[in-house]
Amino acid sequence: MLNLPFPVRDANASSGSEGLGNLPEWDLSDLYSSPDAPELEADLAWLEKECAAFAADYEGKLADLSAADLLTCVLRNEKISQTSGRIMSYAGLRYYQLTVDAERAQFMSNMQEALTDFSTPLVFFTLELNRLDDDKLEAMFAENADLARYKPVFDRIRAMKPHQLSDELEKFLHDLGVVGDAWERLFDETIAGLEFEMEGEKLNIEATLNFLTEQDRSKREAASREIARVLGANIKTFARVHNTQAKEKEVLDRWRKMPSAQHGRHLSNHVEPEVVEALRNAVVEAYPKLSHRYYELKRKWLGLDVMQVWDRNAPLPMEDTRTVHWDEAEKTVMDAYAAFDPRMAEIAKPFFTDGWIDAEVKPGKAPGAFAHPTVTNVHPYVMLNYLGKPRDVMTLAHELGHGVHQVLAAEQGEMLSSTPLTLAETASVFGEMLTFRKMLDAAETQEQRKVLLAGKVEDMINTVVRQIAFYDFECKLHAARRESELTPEDINALWMSVQAESLGPAFEFMEGYETFWAYIPHFVHSPFYVYAYAFGDGLVNALYAVYAEGGEDFQEKYFDMLKAGGSKHHKELLAPFGLDASDPKFWDKGLSMISEMIDELEAMEA
Repeated sequence: MLNLPFPVRDANASSGSEGLGNLPEWDLSDLYSSPDAPELEADLAWLEKECAAFAADYEGKLADLSAADLLTCVLRNEKISQTSGRIMSYAGLRYYQLTVDAERAQFMSNMQEALTDFSTPLVFFTLELNRLDDDKLEAMFAENADLARYKPVFDRIRAMKPHQLSDELEKFLHDLGVVGDAWERLFDETIAGLEFEMEGEKLNIEATLNFLTEQDRSKREAASREIARVLGANIKTFARVHNTQAKEKEVLDRWRKMPSAQHGRHLSNHVEPEVVEALRNAVVEAYPKLSHRYYELKRKWLGLDVMQVWDRNAPLPMEDTRTVHWDEAEKTVMDAYAAFDPRMAEIAKPFFTDGWIDAEVKPGKAPGAFAHPTVTNVHPYVMLNYLGKPRDVMTLAHELGHGVHQVLAAEQGEMLSSTPLTLAETASVFGEMLTFRKMLDAAETQEQRKVLLAGKVEDMINTVVRQIAFYDFECKLHAARRESELTPEDINALWMSVQAESLGPAFEFMEGYETFWAYIPHFVHSPFYVYAYAFGDGLVNALYAVYAEGGEDFQEKYFDMLKAGGSKHHKELLAPFGLDASDPKFWDKGLSMISEMIDELEAMEA
């Protein structure tokens, strides 16, 4: 059971770095000093030997182990996961820095293939765990407290029990996994290699998307049309990637008897389908009072009869267009973290001082932003594409929140530190909220307050409304692919079916916008990931309301929640705050916070 860490990717990060200050770059030597480092060679040799030894010692014998022996088995498996994770973290982060470099791509692929080969003998572990008798396992937990600590891991593994295939098939699928990864790499390399012509320059997708937040409307329109042109020229490739991956998923889901395309994600997120459905329904029902209402306000502010897609993320006419220097961004976020609790700023400090952040936009660098937890005996790394926009400051606050969460959760060890995606967004969105509230409190004029409020509402709409629209698009895509191969035009139509509904009547959609689904990495890397953003935002809004009301010992409870990592279910984590995500009304609380901000913006217009 290899728990290879993966980056928590964020879709809404904006993406030259002149005049921004001394932008930090990753120092990956805490993982390995180089691809041919003797430590890396030693770890690979140990891993090959230990995987074989583990299988020889335990295959076919789990049912006969004592509680103490099962604990030893689990700890050995955890060490294998940690060593594998360290190797793949290094290979992956090197690749993300320069995805168009053939050597880095080859190195990552070689490492993935080697680790897949080494770990094939371990496939038995989860299969045999799922065959253990429930009563016997409970008795072992009662007997050995150290083993009982891993009960949440056993629960997550055993949740897959109804969907488990034969040992032989599971080993086959394990080996085949590296082939599926090739489609993800094709997507990454295609996206990173795209060239967009703007103002006589050839730019990558991040720098081009950045034009969508320019004050100059003609530049926003030119960027939108250029993105549409380039995506349109490559749409067959993107359609092939989506068709293949969705079909592969359909085959796997059918064999595993998954009741829906989304069910596997719900299981991995340790969240009940009805909770996700309640969230989805609450957000869709709220479209008119959230996005529709806000964009109507924005249409008036921009002085337009109708908004075009290039106006969605346009700055407001009264907005400060200055560039935020990196040092100022760092101070803004660190001050907000320290004001909440000095311990939070202390945990965040080494990200800036020790090479844990890679901030500069560079040719071939992976787009977007993410925090990668690596492994629990190293530290996380944060990737940004920092261009000095005010929203980039919020992205820094967001990713740093992930980093703080990952540092605190590392105490749980490799198998218990990783949170399901639904909870992985908690600290990041909370970090954003702290930064926003500090900036809002410092606003000196009504105009400044209005700009800050509008910016936050837009971010929340992007996080909640847009991501639920993405989720609906994915649901439709996977359902349609189960019936037939999809043409690019079919996928385009599915995309447009959710866009008008979620954005509202203030918008017109240019020809070419129907292809904009093609550049969203989540659809390829992590199907149905996107609802985790809305889950996290709604959860944090409810959590922040408790904090704002002066909830007793809030900081201690908050740190305890982050330290728990993946060792507790969302019900357990939220209970100390008097919150319950399984209550349908829970989501209304979070959405009400967004609605109230729009109320304030409307009142300013009255």
